[in-house]
Amino acid sequence: MVSVYQIDDVHVEIYNIPDMDEGEVAKYIDFVKTQTSAKLVKLQIEPVGLDEITLSYTCRGEKFERIRRITGYLVGTIDRWNNAKQAEEHDRVKHIRV
Repeated sequence: MVSVYQIDDVHVEIYNIPDMDEGEVAKYIDFVKTQTSAKLVKLQIEPVGLDEITLSYTCRGEKFERIRRITGYLVGTIDRWNNAKQAEEHDRVKHIRV
């Protein structure tokens, strides 16, 4: 199931998350805009397990960066996390939808 929105000149595609509302989508758009200086034109939101999502985005003049929601945090990579937080991510149970 795909939901499609056009918010602030950003084309948004949401895959298999039927309960996500426009307010939550707007927050993801704002987050991605803080991560890049280029103009955001497309955002794809996909679930990865039960408590993670992947944000893939396209900016004018730029490809995309993978951003994941891990244990409640939006991150691109976990290399800046302290050892305890990296251990938490490593030890957590990853749920896969079948």
